[in-house]
Amino acid sequence: MIRRAVVTGASSGIGEATVVALRAAGWDVVGVARRRDRLEALAERTGARYFVADLTVQSEVDALAAYVEETGGVNTLVNNAGGARGLDSIENGDVDDWAWMYEVNVVAVKRVISALLPQLRESVRDGDVADIITVTSIAGHTAYEGGGGYNAAKFAAAAMLEVLRLEVSGEPIRVLEIAPGMVYTEEFSLNRFGGDRERAESVYANVPDPLVADDVARVIVSMVEQPPHVSLDLVVIKPVAQSAPHKVHRGALHVRPENHRG
Repeated sequence: MIRRAVVTGASSGIGEATVVALRAAGWDVVGVARRRDRLEALAERTGARYFVADLTVQSEVDALAAYVEETGGVNTLVNNAGGARGLDSIENGDVDDWAWMYEVNVVAVKRVISALLPQLRESVRDGDVADIITVTSIAGHTAYEGGGGYNAAKFAAAAMLEVLRLEVSGEPIRVLEIAPGMVYTEEFSLNRFGGDRERAESVYANVPDPLVADDVARVIVSMVEQPPHVSLDLVVIKPVAQSAPHKVHRGALHVRPENHRG
């Protein structure tokens, strides 16, 4: 049986890479995002279906759910859409940025889960399992200075998933979370810093091998292709150069002389 996934935030970055990886693994995929031109190009390249929607608008989420049901239902939901704005202190942070981050990282995820969970239940056959996998961040597990609004939103998203896992206990539904650290994508830091490309690029400057979207997508596919009785509730994925959100090594990795035997 060909499994079917809905992937949000599919127009770029991790979402786009996840659509590509799932299609390569033989999945039927519906990519969801706001930018039609990017989705059309992705569909042409991969054979995926697509649906244009702003997930902060309930009527558009409802329309997505209707489209998914009409075209074959869904076995796996990949909640990837989200984002960060600013790196200011709590005192100086923009309240509108905070509200936006909560809306896209928490409320929109809740909207999509609520809309598609009935179809996920209907997709389950004997011995099978449905998946809800959400891309959060290590920012949802470890706080750091300047991360106040993003930390708050991603901590909330992680808590929501823990509650959902309890609420569907006893059902053949896996609630999975993948929490990436530093991932070099074309838009994440650029959007965070309001289009300031120099500041965005400085985040990754001299960091040896930050993750790229394909790294995260590959792990997402592995998580949802585990045997039905195996649930990888939380996977944290970081580059080796990153120990924590606030501790990143810059420059070549090497064994410290004092730790070298011989």
